[in-house]
Amino acid sequence: MPSLRALGMDTPIVVSVGAGPWLRGIGFTDVREMAVGDEFEVGGVAVEAVQAHHSAFRPPAGPSAPPLGYVVRGSRSVYFAGDTDMFNEMSALARPGEQIDVALLPVWGWGPVLGRGRHLDPKRAAEALRLIRPRAAVPIHWGTYWPHALGRVLPERLVEPPAAFAEYAAELAPRVRTLPTAVGDIVAWER
Repeated sequence: MPSLRALGMDTPIVVSVGAGPWLRGIGFTDVREMAVGDEFEVGGVAVEAVQAHHSAFRPPAGPSAPPLGYVVRGSRSVYFAGDTDMFNEMSALARPGEQIDVALLPVWGWGPVLGRGRHLDPKRAAEALRLIRPRAAVPIHWGTYWPHALGRVLPERLVEPPAAFAEYAAELAPRVRTLPTAVGDIVAWER
């Protein structure tokens, strides 16, 4: 919540159906709820809500709302997977005659057990590339929200997931360009 509040309480926020009342109750004024298949346009860019495979529960105090990913289409297309595990319908994210330009795929989570069940780990994210078939992929969702003490115990988890993803992707989906970055880096890519 502190990160969202820092953006301003009137900043447009897109959430799953069921999460809107919770955010409005906290004071956010421009909340748009979406379900799989819903689409809206903002500034000439289309945002489509797509399925994700993850628990709907958001502890400790968050709402229970279906997980979503998003495909953003403008002059290029970007798939933001959100929190998800691999699922067969990833092969239908691109519309007929379209190819996803960039897939933003989670390659771990915030603790030592995430990456197992309902989350992608580096290898499963690379396997997902075979379904999605994007031009490029950026590993996300790793090392950012790591329990403080575990950074001392398992420091490799702060740097290992994107490198492992790039290695698996080179083997399993060699036509997809991987763009691993450090936390906070900017990715520049021209197709």
